[in-house]
Amino acid sequence: MNPSEKSPASPGLTHFDAAGQAHMVDVGAKQETHRVAVAGGTIRMLPATLAIISAGTAKKGDVLGIARTAAIMAAKRTSDLIPLCHPLALTKVSVEFTIDSAHASIHCRAQVETYGKTGVEMEALTAVQVGLLTIYDMCKAVDRGMVMTDVRVLEKQGGKSGDWSAA
Repeated sequence: MNPSEKSPASPGLTHFDAAGQAHMVDVGAKQETHRVAVAGGTIRMLPATLAIISAGTAKKGDVLGIARTAAIMAAKRTSDLIPLCHPLALTKVSVEFTIDSAHASIHCRAQVETYGKTGVEMEALTAVQVGLLTIYDMCKAVDRGMVMTDVRVLEKQGGKSGDWSAA
């Protein structure tokens, strides 16, 4: 079966063959292009927890600095975590945290880039989620009720399907 054909067992799902078995998508025939993905997400917390993070007084250290490093590391290790993801040579990973005092939350935005045959949406999503998880881990002693929400792809560029951005 041609990789671009959809199997009857799983219409529209490229990670399954005609028999419905999971497989890694063959990207060998695809053109290498500049690929970019941006993902975002939010962690909500108690105002007092946000104040600790903002003031840099968390007992475990610089929460956002460590979360940024964890997010970058996670993007680089995505294929080790998600079974059918291709290992990619990433050319850029940037992670930004924005403090939203009005809503007692922190927004995370990750941008991942490569020149390759497959996109980097999973790497951007993994970066965001691990960044948020790291914030949770570092602050759970004072706030176990933190909520991670709205993790999603915000935009992608490159590849056969072209550019896309969330509404």
